[in-house]
Amino acid sequence: MGRGAGFWKKVIVPGVLLVLVALLAAGCGGKPPAGKTEGQSAPKEKIIRITEANVPNIDPGVGSDYSSSIALCNLYDTLVFPNDDGTVSPMLATRWETSPDGLTWTFELRQGVKFHNGEELTAEDVAFSMQRIIAMGEGYGYLFAKVVKEAVPVDKYKVQFKLNKPFGPFLATLVRLYVLDKSQVLANIKKPGQYGEMGDYGKEWLLTNDAGSGPYTVKELKKQEYLYAVKFPGYWGGWENKDAPDAFKIIGTTAASTVRTMMTRRELEISDQWQSEEALKALAGIPGVAVNASFSGTTLNLMMNTKKPPTDDVHFRKALAYAFDYKTAAERIFPASKPARGPVSHILPGFNENAFQYTFDLEKAKEELAKSKYAGSLDQYPVELAWMAEVPDEEKIALLFQTEAAKLGIKVNVVKVPWLSFIEQVARKETTPNISTIFVSPHYNEAGSILETRYHSKSVGTWEQCEWLMDKDIDAAIEDALATMDTAQRMAKYKGIQEKVIELCPTIWVLDQAEKRAYQKDYIYWPAAELTKAGKPVSPVMGYNFYFRNFKVFPEKMPQAQ
Repeated sequence: MGRGAGFWKKVIVPGVLLVLVALLAAGCGGKPPAGKTEGQSAPKEKIIRITEANVPNIDPGVGSDYSSSIALCNLYDTLVFPNDDGTVSPMLATRWETSPDGLTWTFELRQGVKFHNGEELTAEDVAFSMQRIIAMGEGYGYLFAKVVKEAVPVDKYKVQFKLNKPFGPFLATLVRLYVLDKSQVLANIKKPGQYGEMGDYGKEWLLTNDAGSGPYTVKELKKQEYLYAVKFPGYWGGWENKDAPDAFKIIGTTAASTVRTMMTRRELEISDQWQSEEALKALAGIPGVAVNASFSGTTLNLMMNTKKPPTDDVHFRKALAYAFDYKTAAERIFPASKPARGPVSHILPGFNENAFQYTFDLEKAKEELAKSKYAGSLDQYPVELAWMAEVPDEEKIALLFQTEAAKLGIKVNVVKVPWLSFIEQVARKETTPNISTIFVSPHYNEAGSILETRYHSKSVGTWEQCEWLMDKDIDAAIEDALATMDTAQRMAKYKGIQEKVIELCPTIWVLDQAEKRAYQKDYIYWPAAELTKAGKPVSPVMGYNFYFRNFKVFPEKMPQAQ
């Protein structure tokens, strides 16, 4: 799991049955349609319902996993929007310029943009949103924390960011600066709080409310159950797409039986990406349901704790890397995926296509193990491997690894861990397992996104870096690459970093995932699925393949529920 990644890169809860009962009783939106009387059939709502491993955290200063990223890009607007080809388009910003030294970025804003409460979006709101996410230091705040020196409103519709140092991908990272209504957040601050005069910075209120200007606005959020959001009629971008969904719902479950029942009843349009191959085959057997598989930058990692015996030894780690059966994982457990070549997905700009690739080779595994300081005492050092309870196929990866490691005399204890418990566990290196099975996805469309979140020391203690690498040379190389304004030079530096990381072998890079989701092909139009069918790339920026304003729903084409 992860996201996805992040994640997870990405919670089965006791309330799932209650959610199903409520859905069946009340229809898609959680309430009976107005005017419906007994004996009448409910009109079909134009809605996209999707399952995820958890209910999103919709605070732009906190949320960063897969579910949250989907919600945020629909509830909020950003200065620029990520395109499928890797470029960005103007969104709240109409134009921008940067100083020759790369330290000052100036953005002119679109005029007349309204927040969901009717207030106009201005440069004050943009600057406040940047200041807030940096001060909080959570979620996507890591992208800006040490980069942005200050955010200044130049005038009502012009905002300026002054950087501490040049940052090549700065424009690309702005797809994660979700703009909040400053006055609305300030009006909902709880005091006292951890942010001094800013109290809790509105965190409690933003758990269940939004302060955005995006195409959808929160109608209801039930913790551990679902987020239900509806179309914002006053959206500045308009609604030329007459078939766009009137609402979307993110339901927090990956339970295969629940997903299949909802799909069969036409109460779910898109499944989560964590369904097992067996579950996907069953879903594909439902009339009108298809499975979409696309590469979106997600990789599956076996993250090895480099500060905990026996995975603190580089030769021991390399032995494990040679002992993994990559082909079986990519072809049988996650079909349509491909074995990974290092930490960066093959679809990301800056991927090193010539990097060294570990392969399944037990003889080389034995050679590396013999060089390890644990070679003569394997019985004293069992390896703990954790897999995420919400992703059943991860257990197959864990068991495959366990089987091959046993041939080397290495005992692997496989442990099933719920996602939220895992997040707490990996906050400390002492409690982080030897190996963690995690999917990770890029936060913006460059190799630097993965390299920074996965291997820079500032990300240790999070689910995105369970390796606890903390290598000063790697940190410096990442910082140097990110500070490089010339794109070609930056990409070359990314490739060099990949080679250095691969040599340290902190991770078993299992596969580039072909992300699979079942969906109702007969009555929804999903842009990313259509691109995949046409052989075209989809956005690797987590969440944006579910920008629901571009979807289409045709209730009249909905097959009869079975």
